[in-house]
Amino acid sequence: MQQSIVTLDMEGVLTPEIWIAVAEHTGIAGLRRTTRDEPDYDRLMRGRIEILGRHGITLPRIQGIIGALTPLPDAVEFLNALRAQVQVIIVSDTFEQFAQPLLRQLGWPTLFCNRLIVDHDRITGYQLRLPDQKRRSVEALQSIHYRVVAAGDSFNDTTMLARADHGILFRAPENVIRQFPQFPAVNDYPALLQAIQARL
Repeated sequence: MQQSIVTLDMEGVLTPEIWIAVAEHTGIAGLRRTTRDEPDYDRLMRGRIEILGRHGITLPRIQGIIGALTPLPDAVEFLNALRAQVQVIIVSDTFEQFAQPLLRQLGWPTLFCNRLIVDHDRITGYQLRLPDQKRRSVEALQSIHYRVVAAGDSFNDTTMLARADHGILFRAPENVIRQFPQFPAVNDYPALLQAIQARL
């Protein structure tokens, strides 16, 4: 029987949205935009980097904000229950320089993510691990004979969900649910755990 593996988005599924937290702490409304609002990730990131530069927001300042965040309520218990049954990989558009404090609180799950380009503590750019890494991560796992169950909440997760053997939307906004009605949508961790278990 084919083995299963689960790929999960991080922000919005297990942790708060990092950029929204930065927006709230800095008072910069333009940083509230996420992949729920803007499907074009490069346009989103170029806009964020321009805003950070204009306001003099440094990487250490952002890391300080992230260090005060905690996983979403019940996320750790959900992830522990899931990992007791199946291997889980977090596949996220976040960055190595952002994720460590949250990964520690989640029990150090495996994370596939991107990397920021930093010059004297200023974020000047970003480096994708590879284009469309969420979809391609699923394809790579399937190529070594895993059946993949994927869950995410945003536009940037939909190629991963579509390529997986089973894709599930979790706490997705209505605009994403309407545009992708082919994916079952659930709104709490018990329902997500049950939906994944049914597809393993």
